[in-house]
Amino acid sequence: MKAVRKKQKFKMEFPVRSSPKILYGFLSTPSGLADWFADDVTVREGVYTFHWDGDQQQAKMTHKRENQLVRFKWIDESEDSFIEFEIATDELTSDVALMVTDFAVDDDIEETQRLWESQIQNLRHIIGS
Repeated sequence: MKAVRKKQKFKMEFPVRSSPKILYGFLSTPSGLADWFADDVTVREGVYTFHWDGDQQQAKMTHKRENQLVRFKWIDESEDSFIEFEIATDELTSDVALMVTDFAVDDDIEETQRLWESQIQNLRHIIGS
């Protein structure tokens, strides 16, 4: 029997030239998420279905704060792993950053981080950042 490897939590921060309100739309709505995060996103009875290259994963939005934070809990994950998008605005400079929290097993953290960098590049391109 193969041992289940525990996923590690990691956080990444990405500067984004956008207003929190515009950015929040891309993080919290099915159409916004489909623009950069997945090929398609649908919502039915509170369950978000993310589609990628014939694969799909389902999640529930467990936390949301208007223009600040969105958290999705994957339905098929047995442990307490989630994906979280937090929008931080520097009070002095008004610079906006997107903080991404995700989970991966040790061997996959670097690859997952590279994937996030690529995804956030897509997001920046779409919002003209």
